[in-house]
Amino acid sequence: MAAALQIVGERWSLLALRELAYGVHRFAKIAGYTGAPRDILADRLRKLEAAGVIERRQYSEHPPRHEYHLTQAGQELFPVMIGLLQWGDKWAVDAPAVAFGHECGHPLRMDSGCRHCAGEITPESLSLLLCDAGGSDCG
Repeated sequence: MAAALQIVGERWSLLALRELAYGVHRFAKIAGYTGAPRDILADRLRKLEAAGVIERRQYSEHPPRHEYHLTQAGQELFPVMIGLLQWGDKWAVDAPAVAFGHECGHPLRMDSGCRHCAGEITPESLSLLLCDAGGSDCG
């Protein structure tokens, strides 16, 4: 968890990722929607790019301009961001600012369960498994 937070655990980084997930790709719009100071946002976007979470794509040569897009690593953060949004809606605000509907027609409510048995994930339901040095073989 600490390694992940080193990459995405800062307010402006998470808000920039939120905007990219919503389809906002240009720096000025990301800055506007997040309220991030431009110098700080530029720094966070550079760090996210260096970590492989986002990529820059040039859309203009004269003057050189870039858009920002989520990589696969960035796209895989979306469920985490939705989980954080749902937690915040329950525990951090009086009323949610936004809600999402799923393509099935129902309001989105993401649940976390074990993929194998569908059991609820709680601290009590988990046990610690040791992984090999490369992290590829856990258990």
